Amino acid sequence: MSFPALFSYLESIMPFSDSEREVIASKFSPLEIKRKHKLLISGKVCNAYFFVVSGCFRMYGVDDKGYEHNIQFAADRDWIADIGSFYSQKPSQLNIEALESSLVLRIAQSDLYELFSSQPKLNRIFKIMIENKYIELQNRVLQNFSSTAEERYLAFLEHYPHLKNRLPNTQIASYLGITPEFLSKIRKDLRDS
Repeated sequence: MSFPALFSYLESIMPFSDSEREVIASKFSPLEIKRKHKLLISGKVCNAYFFVVSGCFRMYGVDDKGYEHNIQFAADRDWIADIGSFYSQKPSQLNIEALESSLVLRIAQSDLYELFSSQPKLNRIFKIMIENKYIELQNRVLQNFSSTAEERYLAFLEHYPHLKNRLPNTQIASYLGITPEFLSKIRKDLRDS
């Protein structure tokens, strides 16, 4: 049901034996999540990682004026967690919300740490995964101060090609730091060029 997607992802990086798969699977819990449900609420500690089997999530913060700013999206075969809160065990400043009804595999911090000790391959995969997320974030920060809104939108399309038609303009605009109306103008200009 949900574990083939997880092992397809993991084994795209490194193979596992049947016994390793069994140990890893025993630490994950499948959860069906309804649209708009929050996996993490600002002010709470992020105690788990979530592998998205199907569905779509956003991680976002809220500024002091009440505006929401999308930081990251995660859809089918991706991971989501507030990494800073997860590792520091300090309250998160972020929220993680389902944009669609979704199926996830949840692993608690204590179980993940146990697997890191008993399954070194998984530890290596998470190291690679976190390095890639860091590079992604670093590139995004650079884009925010050195790219035009159109260039940021094109970078979004390159990074999240599968989400272009899945997300409403409001969510994409929030990620890009522009208004939905300006995003519509960018899309129109790109179509017309």
